[in-house]
Amino acid sequence: MKSTPRTSTPRTSASRTTASRTTAAALAVSTAAALALTACGGDSGGDSGNEITVAFAGAVNAPKEDVATYAVAKDQGFLDKEKLKVKTINADGSSAAIQAVTSRSADITAADVGSILAAKEKGVPIKAIGGLVQNWPWRIAVKPDSPIKSGTDLKGKKIGVISLASGSAPYARAFAKDAGLDGQKDVDLLPVGIGTPAASALNTGKVDALALYTAPYAAIENSGTKLRYLPNSAAFQGIRSLTFAAREDTIKKKKDALTRYLRSAYQGILFSSVQPKGAMQIGFKTFPAMLSGQSAEQRLDGDTKVLQSFLDSATPAQGEPETFTNWGAISDAEWNKTMAYTRSAGQITENIQISDAWDPSLLAAANQFDGAQVISKAKAYGPK
Repeated sequence: MKSTPRTSTPRTSASRTTASRTTAAALAVSTAAALALTACGGDSGGDSGNEITVAFAGAVNAPKEDVATYAVAKDQGFLDKEKLKVKTINADGSSAAIQAVTSRSADITAADVGSILAAKEKGVPIKAIGGLVQNWPWRIAVKPDSPIKSGTDLKGKKIGVISLASGSAPYARAFAKDAGLDGQKDVDLLPVGIGTPAASALNTGKVDALALYTAPYAAIENSGTKLRYLPNSAAFQGIRSLTFAAREDTIKKKKDALTRYLRSAYQGILFSSVQPKGAMQIGFKTFPAMLSGQSAEQRLDGDTKVLQSFLDSATPAQGEPETFTNWGAISDAEWNKTMAYTRSAGQITENIQISDAWDPSLLAAANQFDGAQVISKAKAYGPK
């Protein structure tokens, strides 16, 4: 993974080589067994042809994962093919998303792994069931003329984070610690949100640096603010971020429904990676609030760059869409590294057994779709 954010423009075959993908051993679960669950989510047989409903909690008013995993999946018939109806619930951040799942307001969410592990340590009956963001998306950014050239220069500086409860806070402290600083004492974290407030905080000197992920940075750069990124060290490679998760009892009772959801979501991401501008147009149609009073034409190019930054993090760093396989897989090595990072960042105090936090039993069936057909559909769609 590169140490600076990837370009917002779609990648070409010259910029990729064939992906080398790690498959979790637990993916050996048979497709037949996964699909034999009932449509209403029971543990034994039944009619899986009936329409079922799944409630998803996420940031539905931003050009990110919900455009690809829900809007595109709905518009392009992936949900209909699964006989699946999805209800979206807007959740501001991973903590709120996990709370929605915990309270059963939602069946599934996409939350930061660190937040999932922290909830698990507190006794929340939640498990990750499929990867989403594959490549570490968090970066430290400064203004181009900033005297801050490396992590060591952050000593005594103010770093803007989304909130103290978001994944950006532990990342900022972990980045400082990786640079040899005391992540608790040597940097001062200040909540600045994302978008215009974050850009303003940096431009006015309220903070010396920002700790955000790639999509908000793309939006800030769209607004005219130029940024320079400090490189992440190899210590951050292989750490997982946004991941699908559900309550343990929901996984048992609605396993078939969640499998259908994952299968349609991964098709939506694949479609969007081939046709990001078309996907963004679909997003505007599905979530008109994203336009904020502007026309789709006014926002299309800028929001497509934001969506592309998410897609770059949610698809393999190498390879073409035709080579993408094993959607959602997270290896034991990635889990161990993520666990170590989460503990180092102070989100958990003890390591958690991987099997207690991770249930990959849905993924074999979730990967049972024709990727070539999805790619052909995306190429034929074209921006309107």
